[in-house]
Amino acid sequence: MAETLKITSQGQGIPLVLIHGWGLNAGVWQPLAEKLAPFFKVITVDLPGYGLNSHTNVAPYSLANICQKVIDAVDEPAVYLGWSLGGLIATEIAYHYSEKVLALITVASTPCFIELLTQDKQVSWPGIKPALLTTFHHQLAQDTKQTIDGFLKIQAMGSPHIRQDLKDIKALIFQYHMPTRQTLDDSLSLLETVDLRANLASIRLPFLRLYGRLDSLVPKAIADLVSELAPKSDLHIFKQASHAPFISHNNDFFDVLTHWLNTLEVNK
Repeated sequence: MAETLKITSQGQGIPLVLIHGWGLNAGVWQPLAEKLAPFFKVITVDLPGYGLNSHTNVAPYSLANICQKVIDAVDEPAVYLGWSLGGLIATEIAYHYSEKVLALITVASTPCFIELLTQDKQVSWPGIKPALLTTFHHQLAQDTKQTIDGFLKIQAMGSPHIRQDLKDIKALIFQYHMPTRQTLDDSLSLLETVDLRANLASIRLPFLRLYGRLDSLVPKAIADLVSELAPKSDLHIFKQASHAPFISHNNDFFDVLTHWLNTLEVNK
């Protein structure tokens, strides 16, 4: 029998599933989850190989297999919120399992993380330069924790209080087992290879996209480009935030998120 992912749940109301990003774990959601729990049933998921599921294997480590694991573990219709890499997973779930999704929310995410170039080397899609991810792959072979530290610094770049953001994130995620090098390598490959742009127009669910204007991993130009691909989606940009607005601007993030959630028909 296939192993089921461990999830945590707190509060009552509409189920809200929170999916973390690359290199981290569900601990990163702790402050936000505590604020949401009086109003929603907050479910946090550690991806296979991460946090509470650090010993759970998925072979192959593909987006489809991960989504199946998450859906099986949650096992009820829910709002899916994914941050960064988690946004790819939440989007894929909304596309393939729409009957089990009440709404989709992506945070500091993009349907295609990698920068794409035309034949004459012009940027056709802004994103992370492939050379940077290649560097991370090489660094993982030397020191996984140092690689994660480096990635966290890039995530926090642009934040007006970068040191405090880094301190807060590290305190939250280092409570749990760190992922293995293989898990980090495999999930990093998802950022390099997954492209969900063609799927966005088919998502008919309520869809909210949240960005940080100072994000160094998801360029601000992405917001307008995705609006063209998903014209019925809603959008909010936190002007002073970077890649983790739910950490750096916790109160503002909570207000924007709950206001939008309270407009959903399922809430009425």
